[in-house]
Parts: sequence; structure tokens; C-alpha cells
Amino acid sequence: MGQLVVRNLENAVKRRLQRRAKRHGRSMEEEVRDILRSAVSTEDTPSGGLGTDISSLFVETGLKSDVPELRGHTIVPAEFES
Repeated sequence: MGQLVVRNLENAVKRRLQRRAKRHGRSMEEEVRDILRSAVSTEDTPSGGLGTDISSLFVETGLKSDVPELRGHTIVPAEFES
């Protein structure tokens, strides 16, 4: 098992953790372990996909012109010289 040391934790945060642990009937250390487990378990939720992830990077950018519609156009594959 690994260990984690958290330095410079605010006193108010420590007191709230102690109260939360007491409400749940466990030690503060076990309470923190449970909080950390919960925090990383939500990380496993799948994203919307690569396209969604890429578009979220540019959500603030915007376009200055319309994107032309591609339906109905013939797609011509690229030709490469050897």
C-alpha cells in the first residue's frame, strides 16, 4: 500500500474532515481514503469521444464564416506520386 502526506492543510479543512469522519463513524484517515477513492472513480467515466474532446478545446474560438455542407458532393481520393 502506498502512502500520501499532505502538507500545509488549512486548519479549517482538517476540522471539517474530522467532523465528517465522526459523522460517518470512522477515523479521519479512513474518511480521506474514502474521499480519494470516490474522486478517482469518477475519472473512469468515458468522455464524449475524441471529436468532442477536440472541439471542447476550441469552444471559445468561433468561426468567421460558415462551414460548407459536404452532402451531395463527390468525394475524390487523393492521388500520390511514387
